[in-house]
Amino acid sequence: MSQKIDFAVGGQAVIEGVMIRSPNFVTVAVRKKDGSIKIKEDPFRSLTKKFRLLAIPIIRGIINLFEMMIFGMKALNFSAEEYTEDQDEDETTSARSDKTHSNQTKLHQAAPHQTKPRWFTIATFTFSLIVSFALAIFLFKFIPLALTTWLQKIFPAIAKYTLLFNLIDGLIRISIFLLYIFVLSIFKSFRRIFEYHGAEHKSIFAYEKGHTLTPAEIRPECPRHPRCGTSFIVIVLVISILLLSLVPKHPVFYIHFLRRLAIIPFIAGAAYEVLKWTAKHRHNWLVGLFTYPGILTQYITTKEPDEKQIEVAVAALKKALELEHDRQQQKESDNVT
Repeated sequence: MSQKIDFAVGGQAVIEGVMIRSPNFVTVAVRKKDGSIKIKEDPFRSLTKKFRLLAIPIIRGIINLFEMMIFGMKALNFSAEEYTEDQDEDETTSARSDKTHSNQTKLHQAAPHQTKPRWFTIATFTFSLIVSFALAIFLFKFIPLALTTWLQKIFPAIAKYTLLFNLIDGLIRISIFLLYIFVLSIFKSFRRIFEYHGAEHKSIFAYEKGHTLTPAEIRPECPRHPRCGTSFIVIVLVISILLLSLVPKHPVFYIHFLRRLAIIPFIAGAAYEVLKWTAKHRHNWLVGLFTYPGILTQYITTKEPDEKQIEVAVAALKKALELEHDRQQQKESDNVT
């Protein structure tokens, strides 16, 4: 039986799992060590729906960006907590097996390993996310601007033409971004996240086409989706080249840098509008040509998932659809009464 397409859904990959965001709910499904799938659900109502003023173009993109950051962090924390719980259970099992050793062996072994409290692990993980955000600003904003500022001293034309300055700055940022995600893809832990990323895209594609949400139906789908966050980042990088050209250059480097940071939310808002528009017109060949760099980048950030990973993505998606269906039925029941 096929699914009825009533609304758009999005999501992201987390540690051994997938987050799905529907209009009114956020669900996270993670694969536990014992093979079971644990699902977390939270109600969600965007500020753009609560306050009409925030739903205007550009502003709604900024709001959406911050909401996704908040829920993305919560989803990552949940998956990290579940992963830590599995690790703690493994260490507990190992400690119990050690107790079967002979008394003589016990006399010579070190004190039992003390596992760190879960709150400490989660706090450390959250701190690492904050550090990662600061690192992203340093890598993708500070270094490109610093390099371009240095290059303009060697090539005066760069200093003369603002568009050329921002074009070189943008090319450096894109190069650093591609190198960054390529290096991440080498590590096994990140590769698994990229596989779950592919599972999320395949499941959403199947839902959008009205297919039955089973691994067999989902597996043939493409793991690269035009509304992916990776494509969004590529669009941000392209749009920033144009919009930053409108920001007057300041002779003091750090003031110029802070001005660029201040405009980031508006660049993100504009990129959100472009992403929504291109998603609606993705079958147009000109739009396809414009979004092709983002699709190409997804060859790095998405990998082919296995059936078990697809099952996790399906679990998160089905739960979100179920919650939306129940909510709609409740609203209809309330209207009747």
